[in-house]
Amino acid sequence: MSTVDGKTVRVALLGCGTVGAEVARLLTEQADELAARAGAPVELAGIAVRRPDKHPELPQHLLTNDAAALVESDVDVVVELIGGVDPVREWLLTALRKGKSVVTANKALLAEYSAELFEAADSSGADLYFEAAVAGAIPLLRPLRESLAGDRITKVMGIVNGTTNFILSAMDSTGAGYAETLDEASRLGYAEADPTADVDGYDAASKAAILASLAFHTRVTGSDVHREGISNVSASDIAAAKALGRTVKLLSICERVEGEDGAESVSARVHPVMLPRTHPLANVGGAFNAVFVEADAAGSLMFYGQGAGGAPTASAVLGDLVAVARNRVLGGRGPRESAHAQLPVRPMGQTPTRYHVSLDVADKPGVLAQVAQVFAAHEVSIAAVRQRDRHDTASLVIVTHLAPDAALEATVEAIGKMDVVNEVVSVMRVEGEDS
Repeated sequence: MSTVDGKTVRVALLGCGTVGAEVARLLTEQADELAARAGAPVELAGIAVRRPDKHPELPQHLLTNDAAALVESDVDVVVELIGGVDPVREWLLTALRKGKSVVTANKALLAEYSAELFEAADSSGADLYFEAAVAGAIPLLRPLRESLAGDRITKVMGIVNGTTNFILSAMDSTGAGYAETLDEASRLGYAEADPTADVDGYDAASKAAILASLAFHTRVTGSDVHREGISNVSASDIAAAKALGRTVKLLSICERVEGEDGAESVSARVHPVMLPRTHPLANVGGAFNAVFVEADAAGSLMFYGQGAGGAPTASAVLGDLVAVARNRVLGGRGPRESAHAQLPVRPMGQTPTRYHVSLDVADKPGVLAQVAQVFAAHEVSIAAVRQRDRHDTASLVIVTHLAPDAALEATVEAIGKMDVVNEVVSVMRVEGEDS
């Protein structure tokens, strides 16, 4: 990577939606401050949009609908805020191979192709920065890449999707069901017209892949991440959590797991959990994001803030832009990919988890003992049991100790076939301290 000619860092902006418009505005309004921080003027050289005529508020001489040509032009940094994989992937690879630094917020692309992008960056000495890809304005990825580089991270667990957190928080506070709360989130603008990527966990899974890759120095892709969404979370699940002093959150959970032979692997998963209300993540409400990090030396750390929105995300983008501009001015380089550990990714079935199981059972003697025998047969230990009798039936709530997820799933399936079990009312994983 060569330094700029000592005068100006020229920036190509790909995409000018909610975040891109804020980046363009701040580049103009804060030009003097950004120049002081970067060590040289940072100039917006062009903006690629699909339909230039739809952006009368932008300087018309900067607009183009030819993103590929803009990338190939005389620019130093490409800021990508379009999203999606193709054709963005080729544009960014072209930029990196030509020595142009890249700043992107594209979690879907990074989750699947970060290795290819880093290899392209390494071949030319360019920088690849992506702070805005996971948690909006929250400074999270740089601490993982740099501040904690000398520590051993054991777990990263967080709320990284504002839409699902808004929905679950509203269900918790109002007692409403999933469908009506999703409708309200859409009405208020917290959910997209097609909320699939959010509510089915795809967005959070992409972010989990990025977090796991950084935290554990291992290449983890989105397809490696076990994914479950929130569409099956019911009002009764929320009520059951409340009865246990818990709340329900959709969490991205990435952790080191040690096998019986002492060998380490990486678990990366996204699913709803029952979380103790005493846990720091339990009080993160609305559309906010938060990530809880556990490390050997640093202990427990919490990162909290606005995980989406134009201005917050633009803040993270500009932070990266200043960093790569400074590197180009001074001739330095940012952090490279760190995948030296090459830990295997542990399948979900082999990952230790804990279950909360709510059953509707026959109200007669010996039922609990029969149910407990099924747990024992699958080598799943019971941590707590709560029973409440009703007319002719009883409600039985069981919380397990840690066990392989496949064993827990098989246990629930076997219990559902028992004559004394009328219904498996709900099943949800549990995180946090023992009940």
